[in-house]
Amino acid sequence: MNSLFREEKDSLGIIKVPSKAMWGAQTQRALKNFDIGQESMPIKIIYALAKIKKAAALTNNRLGVLSDTKKELIVNASNEIIEGHHDDQFPLKIWQSGSGTQTNMNVNEVISNLVSKAVGQPLGRYVPIHPNDDVNRSQSTNDVFPAAIKIATATEILENLLPELDLLIEAFAQKSLEWIDIIKIGRTHLQEAVPLTLGQEVSAWRDQIATAKERIKVSLEELLLLPLGGTAVGTGLNTPNNFDKEITSEISLLTKIDFKSAPNKFAIMASHDDLVNTMTAIKLLSVCLFKVVNDIRILSCGPRSGFAELRLPANEPGSSIMPGKINPTQCEVMSMVCTQVIALESAVTMAGSNGQLQMNAYKPLIGFNLLKSIELIKNACKCCRTKMVNGIEANTSKIQNDLNQSLMLVTALTPTIGYDKACEIAQYAYNKNISLKEAALALKYIEEEDFNKIINPIKMANIKNES
Repeated sequence: MNSLFREEKDSLGIIKVPSKAMWGAQTQRALKNFDIGQESMPIKIIYALAKIKKAAALTNNRLGVLSDTKKELIVNASNEIIEGHHDDQFPLKIWQSGSGTQTNMNVNEVISNLVSKAVGQPLGRYVPIHPNDDVNRSQSTNDVFPAAIKIATATEILENLLPELDLLIEAFAQKSLEWIDIIKIGRTHLQEAVPLTLGQEVSAWRDQIATAKERIKVSLEELLLLPLGGTAVGTGLNTPNNFDKEITSEISLLTKIDFKSAPNKFAIMASHDDLVNTMTAIKLLSVCLFKVVNDIRILSCGPRSGFAELRLPANEPGSSIMPGKINPTQCEVMSMVCTQVIALESAVTMAGSNGQLQMNAYKPLIGFNLLKSIELIKNACKCCRTKMVNGIEANTSKIQNDLNQSLMLVTALTPTIGYDKACEIAQYAYNKNISLKEAALALKYIEEEDFNKIINPIKMANIKNES
């Protein structure tokens, strides 16, 4: 036998496995049978699976179906995976069985071989720990893999995404306070509208993001229900009594997240509406962020021939041919990320709707798209905050100039002189290229003193209602 390989045997026969690989026959077959794409199984799902294996060993031991010795060996090997010491031993792509069976077995085999190595036994013999009989005891891929997606997703949301959203919300909150007294012209249909403050405008962005964040938090209520203990179809076949609740308690201790055992495991194993719901909440965050950065891009367009109300930080040259050009690159990258996440959500929605009978066979795709979306959005929010939002400046002279020239200030006159006369003033001012005051006085619809009292942008912006 070539020293570069060892022979392993499974139910389908003998297969060669790289001699130093910690994975085994089933993983090796998957490498041959699913040589598709570059999208590796997210390492966060691997870590979540290792946590489940650790929790299962502790639970099986406590319930009397796994010896103390085997428990310790599985726990120690699982800890090594969780700590990131063996990331290179999980080579499979997401394009595999729709249940995730190959990745579940990849983890089972690696844990078994890590134990073999630790006790001086040859790799691939699975002595003293068997990947199915011991590591996978009281489990099925069908309950373990969706649970791993839920654990990984909830962990990433709580530990990474929500804290970054809090920082971005606070950054906009600071800008809103800083700019609360800057009166500017509003715009609807991209045309001039009545005044508001720049702070009020930014407060909309702040609260839109905050609301999107709350939607994600609400989605966690469903996400924290685990199907562990359901095994193959939800009945709990081959599990000791109370295994489902005991292993869920162990997972909660390991993750410091309050997971619950799902009361109806048939429902969340046969379909993954909870995962689709969380992905939809993340999509809605993308919709929100897309709108916010496009507002910023519009308000910063210029620097001399556009709105130019905002000055963005100059992070890098914007053109290979036009000297001195600076582009709104953080807006653009966020827009691309949001577009990607919206597309990934569409795939998750389709995948979630296509489960059949007792199992949805799109689990790896759902897990990958969820975790990839969280990673992209979190990183994009950090860049947006640190490279753009914190450094945005208001171009007060341009803002004041546009405010003074706006025809829509005439709106404040309508309660006094009526809509028709106010409209005539605006049209006359526009056609003659004169100010509203000049038009109003020329048409003799209002006295100058009254005009000055009524056309007051500060009162029109209603600053006192800003919170």
